[in-house]
Parts: sequence; structure tokens; C-alpha cells
Amino acid sequence: MLLLVIVAGLGAVTLLVISFAPHIRKYAAGGVCRSSAQLEGKTALITGANTGIGKETALDLAMRGARVIMAVRDTEKGEEAAASIRASYSKAQVEVRELDLADTCSIRAFAQEFLKEVNQLHILINNAGVMMCPYTKTIDGFEMHIGVNHLGHFLLTYLLIGQLKRSSPARIIVVSSLAHNFGWIRFHDLHSQGSYNSGLAYCQSKLANVLFARELARRLRGTNVTVNSVHPGTVNSDLTRHSTLMTIFFSVFSVFLKTPKEGAQTSLYCAMAEELHSISGKHFSDCAPAFVAPQGRSEETSKKLWDVSCELLGIEWD
Repeated sequence: MLLLVIVAGLGAVTLLVISFAPHIRKYAAGGVCRSSAQLEGKTALITGANTGIGKETALDLAMRGARVIMAVRDTEKGEEAAASIRASYSKAQVEVRELDLADTCSIRAFAQEFLKEVNQLHILINNAGVMMCPYTKTIDGFEMHIGVNHLGHFLLTYLLIGQLKRSSPARIIVVSSLAHNFGWIRFHDLHSQGSYNSGLAYCQSKLANVLFARELARRLRGTNVTVNSVHPGTVNSDLTRHSTLMTIFFSVFSVFLKTPKEGAQTSLYCAMAEELHSISGKHFSDCAPAFVAPQGRSEETSKKLWDVSCELLGIEWD
């Protein structure tokens, strides 16, 4: 009898989901970037642009006339993504360049070549990321989440900041997550050597993204270079590949999730919206200002994280 009740209940829920699917999808899609900006003569750099929201962001910017540099770890997959973008828009100016954010030598080599061959940079989108990896370290010995999601982008931005200032007005977008609400910067064990939880490590790195954007915005005042962080929404992408449970969950409840194109909207909004030309140090979701957790608003924490990051990377960035 109980089994019949469970089956009937699941059947009813399934019918409701199917019946209201169009309304659910409309709600799940979230905000849309309605900017009509055209970007001829502008150059954009997007990390992790070979898949998911990074690829969709690259496509949209290319369709607006921008020269788009797709910085990817796997250049073969990057070229496939670029070919797909060109197939969608034959005039797309997209270039694939190798960048491994888990290796500071790769980041420095990328930046050196970029600065040698590209004269301007108007939009930098720090989009690439890893999520819920088993415990691993980067080439430089950093825990993978904090190493790739925060430190890799911190170093890349440091190396390109002069180019951004010379190209101003310019914008930096840091892709964070709602997960920052559940993160804490564990300065006593930043690389999770004492204990490790993949979910908490991810949350810590996303909080670091928010803190980095806010502190960088403070330091860039008066330069005509803005920086904001974004929560793209819960996107149905391959970011969950390290978690079987989340992969199954995302598959079952895909109707409630954003597509990569929908997930790219807030990054695009922050990269182009005319009304944001002087807005910096804010956090956005669904193309609107979003809540930042108290630990993400701490000036003391942001300054300490900045100093620790510089020390770990062996750089001086005043």
C-alpha cells in the first residue's frame, strides 16, 4: 500500500512538473542582458571559454563585433568551441590561446604573449573554475579550488592590469557564486591540508572571488577600470563532473536550472550595460544587484586575502 502511495505521489509530481514546465523554465531562466551595445574595435578576454557559460559569453560578444580571446586549458576543445562559434556567426573574431590556471608558469607565459601580440584589452572575464574536485594541488602546490578559482585569476589580472588601464574605459568581471554565502577564508589552513571538504573548499574560493573584486575595485578608483563579481545562477553545465550526486541531481531537475546561455547573461550585462559604466565593487545576479554575505563585505578580510595572495604568488601589487 505504501509503495502505491509513493508511486502515485511521484506520478502526481511528475505531471505537475510537465504541466508547469514552460512557466518553470521562464522563471528559472532569470534576468536577461538587454544591452544593445556594439563592440567593434573592442577586445575581450574570457577564461574557460571552451564550454558552458564561457562559450556562450564568447559567442555573444563576438556577435557584437568584439575580438574575443578564448583562454583555455585544452586548446583542442577550445578550437572546437571556436569553430562552433564561427559556424553560428561567420564574422566572429575568435582566437584560442592556451592558459592553465593551475600553473603560474602557464599564466605568465600566456600574459607575456598576450601583451606582445594584443594592443588593447577592454573586457576581462575571469570565468573559468573548478568545482568539488577530489583533493588535488596545482603545479605550485595550492589546493585546486583556491589555486584555480582565485589565485590563478588574481595573477592573471595582475599581469594584465596595465593593459586594462591603458585601454580604459575597461571592465573586469569575476564569476563567483551564491556559494560564497557558505564560505569562510581559512587563513590558518587556506590549502585544506589539515582537513578537506570539496564543497567547503569551493565555497571558500567563491568567497575569495567576491573579496578580490571588492578590494580590486577599491584600488582601481579613479582609473576608469571597473570590476564587479557575478553569480551566474545554477547552470546546467559540466562543472559538476567531479560530483556524481550533483550530476544526477542536475539531470533530474534540469527544468529548474539555467542553460549556459541563460547563465551567461549576468556576465554579459556587467561587461556591456551602459548604466554600469562607473559602477564598481558590486555583486550581481540575474542582471541586478545581489546580496553579499557579511563575510564578503569585510574590508579587513579582503585586505588580508590580498596580502596573502601576493605573498603566495611572489608578487607586489600596491
